Amino acid sequence: MATIAQWVAGARLRTLPIVIAPVVIGTAAAVDVTGKLAWFEALLALIVGLLLQIGVNYSNDYSDGIRGTDDVRVGPLRLTGSGLAKPTSVRNAAFGCFGIAGIVGAFLVVYTASWPLLLVGLAAIFAAWGYTGGKNPYGYRGLGEVFVFIFFGLVATLGTTFTQIHELTLGSYVGAVGTGLIGTALLMANNIRDIPTDKEVGKMTLAVRLGDPAARISYVMMLAIAIMLPLVMVTTHPWMWIILLTMLVSILPCWTVLRNHERGALIPVLKQTGIINMVYAALFTVAILMDIVLK
Repeated sequence: MATIAQWVAGARLRTLPIVIAPVVIGTAAAVDVTGKLAWFEALLALIVGLLLQIGVNYSNDYSDGIRGTDDVRVGPLRLTGSGLAKPTSVRNAAFGCFGIAGIVGAFLVVYTASWPLLLVGLAAIFAAWGYTGGKNPYGYRGLGEVFVFIFFGLVATLGTTFTQIHELTLGSYVGAVGTGLIGTALLMANNIRDIPTDKEVGKMTLAVRLGDPAARISYVMMLAIAIMLPLVMVTTHPWMWIILLTMLVSILPCWTVLRNHERGALIPVLKQTGIINMVYAALFTVAILMDIVLK
């Protein structure tokens, strides 16, 4: 049986910045309007995001494991593929995360009277399972990056802002696209590493469809667009120039992706891309707060 430490490893904590960053950015966009921090709403949104991401990770572990996708791979521990946990146990862990996320999300919607987000939340849960689960998973058709961009970029960020101020702003849109692209880049780095094994089992990720060289370039382009995009706000938020500091933590992973073709060398890039997302969110927030303070 898998130990607690192995279950934690299976949750893939290094991917969690993909949901922390959009909540931080969405909250900053709301503070930009009200000047106040709605900490309770932000906390609930964060809990929902974390549970959905961990659920996606367990779901992916289960579905890839029973299909044999993880039989021969380079990368972090997989509970199902390694045989450390029963497939049904991993599947139930995923469903448990989705269920609790749904309950907390429903409470957030009721508490903030953000009724349109009920349907969005349901769609997010079904999309989380459908990534690699079911008979026709869209993650095997090259649509995984689309899911990440929409739900862990646009929905997570804009939903956070909407629950706090019941409106969407330019900052929330810009931040949503930016953090969505960084999250998509993280998935791309993961899928570049798995191109050889994914091809063998018919898992046609976007990285497989693009081919190795183009997939690597797309990783860098996603980060570049994400970092440059907030500059459209500098006329109203002059401190937004500091977002360019994100480039400093992007140099090493970009160099690794472009130059190092050892599959194992891409494993640290996942953590590094998560750090990029957190730095991006922090600088975005600082830029917003500095403009508020100096007004």
